[in-house]
Amino acid sequence: MQIFEVLELKEFPYMETQEIVEGEIVKDIINSENHTKVFLLVDHDAKRIWMWNGPKSRFKLQIFGGILARRLRQQLRLFYRVDSMNIYKPSAKKYQEILEKSLGGGRAEAIKKDTYIKRIYESSARVDIEVSTNIKFTEAIKYIDQIPKADGFKRKFIIVGGNVYTEEEIMEAFVQEEKISKKQIKLGLLNRGFTFFSDDDYSTRLIINDRKIQGIELYTPKYAESETQTLNFNIPIFTEKKFSSPRNINTLQNAFKIPNKISEEDLE
Repeated sequence: MQIFEVLELKEFPYMETQEIVEGEIVKDIINSENHTKVFLLVDHDAKRIWMWNGPKSRFKLQIFGGILARRLRQQLRLFYRVDSMNIYKPSAKKYQEILEKSLGGGRAEAIKKDTYIKRIYESSARVDIEVSTNIKFTEAIKYIDQIPKADGFKRKFIIVGGNVYTEEEIMEAFVQEEKISKKQIKLGLLNRGFTFFSDDDYSTRLIINDRKIQGIELYTPKYAESETQTLNFNIPIFTEKKFSSPRNINTLQNAFKIPNKISEEDLE
């Protein structure tokens, strides 16, 4: 297994890779200390190029990682397949198997600035991302749901093939043990023109598979749900007229005033 770190440059081609030669196994490199970095792992046994994006890595660096992963694949004569480690949960068996693989040499070479070819895609095959309206919802949702959810966020909406869906919890059983399932409910089509999601503090996540956009997820921070909301009652809490009718506040204040001197009659 070879590991290459994705680096950003200040001038064209704005990106390059550097091979990591320290460590004995992948886990020595892929850890919480490198959560802002992007790495490319070349598995020569499985003929795979794994992309690993740190949970706090910058979006631009992730894009560079995807471009350089395909450059590595061309360098290895296209016999290797490019995949993302981020589609697996860190606790998943496949993820852990990759972490335990030994590091060593290989025939992949670091892509440096002076060896970078301006034309990124040399293959005659189409590699552009495709926005398709014939995406099968069931297959798309199955693929989207296998990707770990963003920590600290809750998914509010999913856009698949121009349709907007939301998640609804359904109580399947409550005897002996509570069982709740989640079902995607179709809300309708996206508006013609453009849609600007400004009604909430949304974070968007774009899901791509085989160069096709499977869907767009809209997340909101979980802390937003715990914020105290003001309740406005439009009906009186007390139904008796003397309590529910508006009255002068001075009457209430006067009722709490204690006189300086109380007469004998009032005491009796």
